[in-house]
Amino acid sequence: SLETTENYYEKSMMMNDDDFQPCSNVNLMAFSQVFIPTLYSIIFIVGVIGNGLVVFTLVKSKKYNIIDMCLLNLAVSDLLFLISLPFWAHHAAISKWTMGNIMCHAVTALYMLGFYGSIFFMVLMTVDRYAIIIHTQASLFTNHRSVKAGIALSLFIWVLSLGASLPTIIFSQTKNESGEWTCKPEYPHGAWRQFSYIELNILGWVLPLSVMVFCYSRIIPILRSIKSQRKHKAVRLILVLVAVFFLFWTPYNLVIFMHFLHYSGYMQNCEWKKGLDMAMQWVETIAFSHCCINPIIYGFTGQRFRTLLFKTLNHCFPNRFGYNVKWVSL
Repeated sequence: SLETTENYYEKSMMMNDDDFQPCSNVNLMAFSQVFIPTLYSIIFIVGVIGNGLVVFTLVKSKKYNIIDMCLLNLAVSDLLFLISLPFWAHHAAISKWTMGNIMCHAVTALYMLGFYGSIFFMVLMTVDRYAIIIHTQASLFTNHRSVKAGIALSLFIWVLSLGASLPTIIFSQTKNESGEWTCKPEYPHGAWRQFSYIELNILGWVLPLSVMVFCYSRIIPILRSIKSQRKHKAVRLILVLVAVFFLFWTPYNLVIFMHFLHYSGYMQNCEWKKGLDMAMQWVETIAFSHCCINPIIYGFTGQRFRTLLFKTLNHCFPNRFGYNVKWVSL
């Protein structure tokens, strides 16, 4: 990814402040040449299958409410993000960028749009559930406006995602370093780099987690007051949503924040830098695998989507899937 790429090539030989001896990242780069292509390939294959199935099912259904539109756009966001991973895996495997400056911008755009799109559509789905359960009468998402509202909100989310992505897309470029071409953000000032870290932390973790905790903390008491087995399942699902998001994205954001501190003048010694670079590879992989989990959490666990999935499979592959189709709203 962009962050890992920066870590590879920022300096393969850094100076240790204590003794002014070279601080080598050679072992880290050798490890990355095997680790990143392998893990990114697994994430790509699993993620494309899961999210592709979600897109296929929803497109074939041709019947949308706002939840379906959010699911569709969430899956598209994850697919955009996933498409960028083979390029970063190739970059890591051969330790250089061979696809030129235009592809550097294009792959960065896929990566960033997918990243922010996925986060923002999860937030939108959370707000939608909150509005339906807490403010049913005042909700913008009533049936007669659901399609129009869904289209308008989806466009707004994509514009927001593009706005959040633009600085990184614009500043990313190829650069010849020690005879090898790289693709990474080249910020005109150190403040831009620090801004990019804070932006990732706030928009990619603080905002979505805050919205999820606030909304679901008000939704759960209402669902628990309803004596229904289905509502209890909904409570468990909500707890899983928050827990999974927290577990997958918190380590990544903690390391991002430590990188912010590093570029702000703290934790400057060689061992800290090498430790952060190694930690980033692990936490990135954990965080990125969340796009493989999204179809399971948001799609396949919903009764309505499962019904829609089997109905679509029955239609496309008759006599292969036997399922008593019964429509049940989410």
